[in-house]
This record gives sequence, C-alpha cells and structure tokens, in this order.
Amino acid sequence: MRLSPLLSRYIARQFATAFVTVLLVILGIILLFDLIELIRRAAGRAELGMGLIMVMALLKLPQMLHTVLPFAVMIGAMISFWRLTRTHELVVARSAGISAWQFIAPVLGVALAFGVFEVAAFNPLAAAMYARYERLQDEMINARTTAFDLSEVGLWLREPHDQGEMVVHSQDVRQEGLSLYLKDAQIFIYDKPDHFFRRISAETSTLVDGVFDVRRAWVMEGGKPSTFVEAMRIPTQLTLERIHDNFSSPETLSFWQLPGFIRFFERAGFTANKHRLYFQSLLASPLLYCGMVLLASIFSLKPNTRSGGLTTRVAGGIATGFTVYFFSKVVYALGLSATLPQAMAAWTPAVFASLIGLGGLFHLEDG
Repeated sequence: MRLSPLLSRYIARQFATAFVTVLLVILGIILLFDLIELIRRAAGRAELGMGLIMVMALLKLPQMLHTVLPFAVMIGAMISFWRLTRTHELVVARSAGISAWQFIAPVLGVALAFGVFEVAAFNPLAAAMYARYERLQDEMINARTTAFDLSEVGLWLREPHDQGEMVVHSQDVRQEGLSLYLKDAQIFIYDKPDHFFRRISAETSTLVDGVFDVRRAWVMEGGKPSTFVEAMRIPTQLTLERIHDNFSSPETLSFWQLPGFIRFFERAGFTANKHRLYFQSLLASPLLYCGMVLLASIFSLKPNTRSGGLTTRVAGGIATGFTVYFFSKVVYALGLSATLPQAMAAWTPAVFASLIGLGGLFHLEDG
C-alpha cells in the first residue's frame, strides 16, 4: 500500500487538531467538576483556600487524561473524517484510487505515536503529580497523617502520636496469614516533634493484634548505654488492613517504576494484581487508541444520509465507545479478582476494539 506523504501529513494534521481540541474540552469539563467536588469536600475548612483547591485539581488532571484518552481519540477521529467527507476531499481522493486504508493509516500512526509518548514520557509526570495530589488530599481534606511506603528500599511506616511519632523501617518484609513479619527492623521513637528519644534495632518484629512483637533487640537512648532485650511489645494503631489500604496506588507509580515495585511487592508476600493489571493496561493503551480509530472510521468514513443520517451514526459511535468502556471495566474487574490472568484482562478490550473495527472496515470497504 503506497502512501502519499503529502496526503498523509494533511490527514494526520486534521486528526491531530480535532483530537487536541476534543481532549482540551473534555479535560476542561473534568477540571470544573473536580473543582466543584473539592470545594464541597473542603466546606467548613477555613485553612483550605481556593488556591490550594485549584492546585489539587490541577495535580489530579494529568492522571485523568489516561482515562479519557480513548474517547478523545475516537471523537477526534470521527470529527476529522466527517470534515474531510463533508468537504468532499475524501471523495476526490477515492476517485484517484486511494482506499480507505490509506486514509486511516496516518491517523493510526498519530494515535500510536501519541500512545507511546503518553505511556513512556507523560505517564511519569502524571504519576508524580497524582502522588502529590493524594498526599495533599490525605493531609488537608481527610486529616490522615499516617504514611506508608513500600518500595525497593524496603517498608517504611510512620505513625504519629499525641506527643511525637514512631517510624519503622525494614528491608525484608513477609506476610503470613494475618501477621506481618519484619526482619532487621529499625524502630525510631520521637517523644515530641523532631526530637529523637529512642531507637530499637530488632532482629525480628511481628505486627499482630495492634502491637509490634519485637524479638532480640538492642535499645538505644541518648546519653545511656545500649541495652539488649530478648523480647518486648510496642503498642501501635497500625494494622495489616490499614497497611494494605494505604500502599501506593498504581496510579502514583510511573510506567518505569511499576516492574520493580511489582517484583518487590510479590517478593514480600503481598498480592500485586492491581499493579500488574495497571501496568499491562498501560502497555495495551496504544493498541486501544488504534482500535478506537478503527471504530470511529466505521461511523464516519462513508456517511449515508439515506440509511439513518448523521445523528444515527453519531449515536452509534458514542454507544460503541461506551460499550468498549463498560466492557473494559467488567474485564478489569475479572482481572483484579484473579478470575482472568492480568495480561488477558488488560489486553482484551484493546484487541476487542481493534478486531471489531477491522471487521467493520473489511465489510464496508471490501464487501
């Protein structure tokens, strides 16, 4: 299939313009609704000014882009194809022997390139901004200051007290049943903010029933000799459920960080279904965008006013987009529950959209 460089650039530019315009409109609407929701949640909190609420909404916005991109790609492709058809440019191109596949190829190239850029380059920025948004939400709106961090450098826990706080670190973590085992645990206790009081270096420590059960530990305090204790119990408000609930959500980790995080997470004995599914969905997103372009072409390349008109085709395109969206949510839920393998759950919507689009085009163009 020979592609005309001039025609390909022209069609690609038409699609890019329509796609960016649609994306900005959708993001503007999302920003407005996020602002309204944050204002509602911050009602009665005088310390939360409008400036901070605006910053939080803007920090969340890049992560929302990944959710709405399939719709923006599909609507942008439909608009660009309709415009080229309405101005008879595609009619002239067809009369010159150019097939629909040659119209679609430049649009597929732009969608694929943008998908790769979004995953490899834009996603790390969006993840960092979303992580900042979640921290601000916990501190400013939810008034939750307990911090958790599980990464390749080990597990970090921070629990504030009335007069100070306790910080726990362990390089090797294992979960067995309802207990969390920490090897070579370091527990730092502060009796008031920023004032160190005691350090406990334990060979092993177990979090169970609201206490740290410490074994074979050295206790060090300022101005006193170190003492060795065979066993001690340190009360805590931390529980295994709270730790599970507060681990980093996959959206706060960049595409490049996820593989290492998943390996450490599973090595620690935790399940990483959510993170693995999110990582696979990022890998599949460029193919999903191409599938949405193929679906859009079915409803816009050959508009026939005698077989339902423009309104019917618009409704059909929108309904198809939402069908793919809801289908992807159902499949993702099956992947999270381990009913389906995570890779299959993540790639199925992209493959489904692409095959439906290809089948429709083969029927319309080649009979």
